[in-house]
Amino acid sequence: MTSLYYHKHGGSARKIFTEDGGELLDFSVNVSPMSPPIGILSIEDFALQSYPSIDGRGIKEFYQQKFSLASSTILSLNGAIEGIYLIPRALALQRVMLLSPSFYEYERAAKIAGAEIVSVPLDAEKGFRLPGIEVLAHALRNADALFAANPNNPTGTAVPPEIIMALASRFPDKWFIIDEAFIQFTPAFPDNSLMGKVMALKNVIVVHSLTKFYALPGLRLGAVIAHPEVISRLLDYKEPWTVNAVAESVAVRLLECGAYEESLRTMIFSERERMEASLSMLDGMNLAGGAANFFLAQWNRGCSLDDLLVYLKSQGIHIRDCRNFSGLEVNYFRFAIRTPIENSRLLDSLHSANRSLKLS
Repeated sequence: MTSLYYHKHGGSARKIFTEDGGELLDFSVNVSPMSPPIGILSIEDFALQSYPSIDGRGIKEFYQQKFSLASSTILSLNGAIEGIYLIPRALALQRVMLLSPSFYEYERAAKIAGAEIVSVPLDAEKGFRLPGIEVLAHALRNADALFAANPNNPTGTAVPPEIIMALASRFPDKWFIIDEAFIQFTPAFPDNSLMGKVMALKNVIVVHSLTKFYALPGLRLGAVIAHPEVISRLLDYKEPWTVNAVAESVAVRLLECGAYEESLRTMIFSERERMEASLSMLDGMNLAGGAANFFLAQWNRGCSLDDLLVYLKSQGIHIRDCRNFSGLEVNYFRFAIRTPIENSRLLDSLHSANRSLKLS
């Protein structure tokens, strides 16, 4: 029997098919719709007969050169998820403040480390935007850390870095852990990233992933960016050799992908605007988020979300059912921004569903 834990996630390790064997167009996974930019690598590029570096040197080199970071501020990871679980354990966190709804792994990682959860609900009536700074400050008095994502997943809303910096200055004895897995999909990047602030603010820790933006979810690539003293502390708890030789080789090659980055961002920004304009005309759906490469939506046609899911499947489309997130139980779903042709298929299907599906 599959653990209930695995039902907290969207996407699948396998392709998704219709009942007659046709492959579904998968909008449930928030990964770049463009093919990975690394080109063709030969087996010789991977040095599989030798150990990789113990500290994931290839990933560290990417972050140093790409974002002008000091080597001492970078901890290479086997995907951002390794950092999400490492940090609460290494810092011995006791009470972790989380936005709700948010990525389930923050809660699970904190609880495994023995921490209690302090939840700050995001208000649907306010578009799931971050509460005011005084609301956050009040909640922080009962916590020793804030774990949040910018942009937040699954709501797709921004967590303004200036608010995090203000709180980190105001509460120097508390930790501010920010997951920037989707930040390269935002128009304000890199100005809205906190990676360059960790030397000045020792209590700010950034977790970053390369798998979403570069379409490499099967190859785990990421890093923690933090003050050198924090990196040293994390190293006391981190297992060695978690980054494999293939990941190291690919990470360095990503430095050559400027054209891919520009093309992807241009397409995402254009398609985000087009999809938002089209879906704003639907009276049966409320749209939220959109700060990154995905939207959160609520189906309000009068029938269950299950009816919409079945209808979209009949059209060869799969979206992310978000009803297993706290606060999103009533007909919420999420969908990624893909290529123009694929997005048009989704838009046409949603407009058709809005006309066809009625309260039974």
